[in-house]
Amino acid sequence: MSFIRPELLETLHRWRETIAGGAVAALGLWSATRGGYLLTPLGLLLLALGLSWAVTAWRRVRFLQDGEAPGIVRVTEAQIAYFGPRVGGFVGLPDLAEIRLLTLRGRRIWKLKQGDGQLLHIPVESDGAETLFDAFATLPGIDMAALVAALGGDGTPSDSRVIALAEVDRLIWSRKGAGVVVR
Repeated sequence: MSFIRPELLETLHRWRETIAGGAVAALGLWSATRGGYLLTPLGLLLLALGLSWAVTAWRRVRFLQDGEAPGIVRVTEAQIAYFGPRVGGFVGLPDLAEIRLLTLRGRRIWKLKQGDGQLLHIPVESDGAETLFDAFATLPGIDMAALVAALGGDGTPSDSRVIALAEVDRLIWSRKGAGVVVR
């Protein structure tokens, strides 16, 4: 028998990493205010660590989308795999050339394009799609705040086109220098 409502437990569980980062930051602030040659630098270090952990965890929670979509996403050794009921595939992070967020008939889909032009479409609400946050964070030059803002719907699309099916294609990231090199 639990004295805490299941909805509250679910919310606390979802935000547990952000809460832990805030607790570390609070401990660091408390330690820094105690003074001394040891506690002040240690407290400031804990404060910076806790704040950066809390901000990253907050972005990760915002990246996680509610809902259900078919398929399973797995990220292992710099390779993204999507196993869907009808389609699926693999893309290596070093081969990734472009990430787009496609909205089609109210459903949002990650559109991953390789350097050779092959595409992999992954629904945002797929099982395991939250692991894409850490995979995307390793890409050079990606703006994670813009990525999370695109999922939240706040912000203007950087590259959008509207088609008869109410499709919006938003460019999130592209690899710099990809293309043919002529010597």
